[in-house]
Amino acid sequence: MNQLDKELLRIKNKVEEMWDLVDFQLQSGRDALVNPNEDLTRKIIKSGKKVNAYDIKIDRMCENIFALFNPVAVDLRWVLSILKINSNLERIGDSGESIAHMLKEASLPIEPTLLQESRVLEMYDATTAMLQNVRQAFLEENTDLARQVIKQDKILNKIHAKTDKMLMNYFQSHPDNIAQSLKVSGIIKKLERIGDHTTNIAEEIVFYVDAKVVKHKQKKKKKDKGEE
Repeated sequence: MNQLDKELLRIKNKVEEMWDLVDFQLQSGRDALVNPNEDLTRKIIKSGKKVNAYDIKIDRMCENIFALFNPVAVDLRWVLSILKINSNLERIGDSGESIAHMLKEASLPIEPTLLQESRVLEMYDATTAMLQNVRQAFLEENTDLARQVIKQDKILNKIHAKTDKMLMNYFQSHPDNIAQSLKVSGIIKKLERIGDHTTNIAEEIVFYVDAKVVKHKQKKKKKDKGEE
């Protein structure tokens, strides 16, 4: 293994360590929503600083690769993709931390009808599955799995699109619980954004493995259909 390969492996290991923290934030957020736990929410918020530290560290390691090794071809694509994957992981961590703050401010537990009708747990499960699958795709350089993750994002978008109507109906039947429903709405929006960032990671995997750009293609297809 030459020196460049050793440095690339070091970066990959750091990304995996950062990913462990982000996975913890997301899964623990769901656990804290179902089983209120102030200690757990504090741990989620505290881990946000560690995620940010990894973000800075990985960026600097990638910059050193450019400065010292002048990578080309697949190595260049990999480092460029890592920079974007790192950024998206950091933003997922930010969303996980924001959700923890919302849980601290909400009067838990969430009212059962709101929990069911909002489908927030379904969103959590879909988001967690996407993040696990894209991590597997990253480790295995599996672009077929990465493309499946991109398709999975549709589930989150459909639930998110119905949130406003659901909340209006809930407000009418539960006017005394508006504060809690607004927190749930905020959590849903953050989960939808996590889905977007996970999709971005999947697109970067396809880019560096297959040398293909899939970003914005879905939007273009929708636009073309609308013009027909």
